[in-house]
Amino acid sequence: MKRRRDGLLFAAIFLFGALPLVGEPYTLRLGTFACMYAVMAVSWHVIGGLAGYPSFGTAAFFGLGAYAGGIMLAQGHSLPLAAATAGAIAFGGAMLLGAVLLRLRGHYFAIASLAVAEVLRELTNTATDLTGGGMGLNIPLDTGLAAGMAGIIAEASYFFIAMWALLLVTLVVVVLVERSRLGFGLACIRQNELRARFLGYPVWRLKFAVFVLSTAIAGLSGALFAMAQQSAYPNVMSLHQSGFVVMMVLVGGGLASFWGPLVGAAFFILARDLLGAYTETWLLWYGLVFIAVVLWKPEGLAGIGRSLAARVRRG
Repeated sequence: MKRRRDGLLFAAIFLFGALPLVGEPYTLRLGTFACMYAVMAVSWHVIGGLAGYPSFGTAAFFGLGAYAGGIMLAQGHSLPLAAATAGAIAFGGAMLLGAVLLRLRGHYFAIASLAVAEVLRELTNTATDLTGGGMGLNIPLDTGLAAGMAGIIAEASYFFIAMWALLLVTLVVVVLVERSRLGFGLACIRQNELRARFLGYPVWRLKFAVFVLSTAIAGLSGALFAMAQQSAYPNVMSLHQSGFVVMMVLVGGGLASFWGPLVGAAFFILARDLLGAYTETWLLWYGLVFIAVVLWKPEGLAGIGRSLAARVRRG
């Protein structure tokens, strides 16, 4: 049953890639940011859901990738090279920081990851020659591959396809990880790290591998975000950005379901752009829904969907 459901959801995401054939520029922009937030939420799920290490530093590596990719794009390099560079820099940052952060657990790890994000945000504010400081980094569109592709297909379609492809590849990689020996080891660590050590699991290596994977995904997403926005700015590393990612995962049910981050990201985009068009207090209503879901149904929206489907089958 689970394999059938996963197959249907993958098919739905694959069909979502046909949005440029029917969507308008505004719809494509919504789809682009929905894919971007979904990738960020999945990257958080890798470290928070699979390994049980709640992090508030996802935005730090997302911003690191955005600036790394943005600087490469501003210098005229192609998008694939910029994305690869952003992923490599996020990977390198994870190698350095993971050795320190992963010695902490629980809320200590969460607070330390938040501190890292704030330090990086302040560095981008002060390094004005490289990052543009508080004004941000402007990225002209006529750079590298983007200019050639934008001449073939519409600009909005190009950005959407790039982000959608990253989301699809990320989901495939995470599914393979979750169903591999690495995934079983992470599940054991999440339930009881001390017992996992006694059972002979290489706990440190498993945690380190999943931390690096999570940050690399966030960095790649940041590079594509910088291209879509044609800019990078310090606020992408802020506390509220990391908070949004955590809220997406919890509302969607990412701790109990692999598909929860996608549901949460889609719900966040609907609340921010559609509900935000009617009221400036959309964040208040989103927060109330978040509180209600966490208190009433900790499994999130994905859990609510499974419960309703089970009732329909029984009916």
